[in-house]
Amino acid sequence: MAPDDGVNTPFRQGDITPARDAPEHGYFPPMDRDRFKSRLSQIIEERGLEVAPLARAAGVKRDVVRDLLRGKKESLVVENAAMIASALGMSLDEMLGSAPGTPSTIAIAGKVGAGARVPVFDAYEKGDGPQVECPPGLSPHNIVAVEIEGDSMEPVYSAGDLLFYTRWSAEGVPSDVVGKRCVCECEEGLGWVKVIHQGREPGLFDLHSFNDQTPPMYGLRLKWAAPIKLHWPAELAKKI
Repeated sequence: MAPDDGVNTPFRQGDITPARDAPEHGYFPPMDRDRFKSRLSQIIEERGLEVAPLARAAGVKRDVVRDLLRGKKESLVVENAAMIASALGMSLDEMLGSAPGTPSTIAIAGKVGAGARVPVFDAYEKGDGPQVECPPGLSPHNIVAVEIEGDSMEPVYSAGDLLFYTRWSAEGVPSDVVGKRCVCECEEGLGWVKVIHQGREPGLFDLHSFNDQTPPMYGLRLKWAAPIKLHWPAELAKKI
């Protein structure tokens, strides 16, 4: 007989269903972390569950679940979320509200400048902005969408176009972003979409546009940068 775990509803310890295309130790973006937390809180209340038995069944530390529910977790590891979902007999899609047959959506976090000085993600907060249907081949759990403002990327990117990218850490500029088209934030708190080049001094970067009318920005210190995964012209994006 299985030991009594002290809750009303048994947990299922089966195969983990990870997020599609999510690296084993990747982190959810804040919007998905908050959605997961909200859904987890709802399930715990509906089923009359307790934190400690759930954590044991999921194979994670009790603090992982407790701190997430209390809003103390600034990040959520995809692997941990998948293990918690599996213990509840659910997939990550179900935990994040993507029911079978229902199109997955991504919240537009805000705007970034392609020449314009735009405070990073100032348009919407915590996924409250408009939703856009998740493009085929992308996981909705690890993708952020932002809207371009400005014209320094013409004719490649235009104002109103959407860019999708994955950002695995709150701070830092990975070495593999050099030479790529990226969404980034400078130390002034402004969001940009530029081609990143190494600056003349360590820790500094040069940001290049796609046309000759907008001069490069030299010697900037960046808080973070993430390569663009997909570009959607404004007229093709399916806002919901």
